[in-house]
Amino acid sequence: MSRAPISTTRRGWSDRLARAVPAAPGTRVVAIEGRSGAGKSWVAEHLYEALIARGESAAVLTMEDLYPGWEGLARAPRLLRDRVLAPLRRGEPATWRRYDWERGAFAREWSTLPDDVVSGGVLLVEGTGSGAAVVRDLLDLLVWVRAGDDERSRRLDGRWDAVAYAPYRRVWAEQEESFHQRDRPREHADVVVDNSAP
Repeated sequence: MSRAPISTTRRGWSDRLARAVPAAPGTRVVAIEGRSGAGKSWVAEHLYEALIARGESAAVLTMEDLYPGWEGLARAPRLLRDRVLAPLRRGEPATWRRYDWERGAFAREWSTLPDDVVSGGVLLVEGTGSGAAVVRDLLDLLVWVRAGDDERSRRLDGRWDAVAYAPYRRVWAEQEESFHQRDRPREHADVVVDNSAP
């Protein structure tokens, strides 16, 4: 990784990030990694908008759709590889079932990607595990979103689902720590986005 960090406090930051997405045939896959509360979803949303404004076809897949419950972080990257990224690389349809957090089970219906993304668009995969070692060879760009510990904690406290999330916060943090120690996505990132508070 040789680029200077992209700061979200700078005007045009999402356009700069969009320009980092390589041009290539087929679906390009961008993983947006970072610690809980860093702002991965927010960065993905802004990158999606910047890509659309540039005339690209794009879609966002959140890892929350692939985690098999609160203790499923370690299993989700393999689901991402087997159900989404490997089929795309082979030119086959990507199909997966969304995890239904209220039911505590995967949905019965299968999800797919829009045709224009499959035929040459950009798939943004956001969430912890999107830059895991097991999927890294199928990524075109790995983005690391960083923010300070205090800022991340404040954001987690202010989440819309903070009450539901609270009982699982510690168990998730332990899984996240284990994942980052093992797979080290930060060290393999192509681009760093600094999403610290101004």
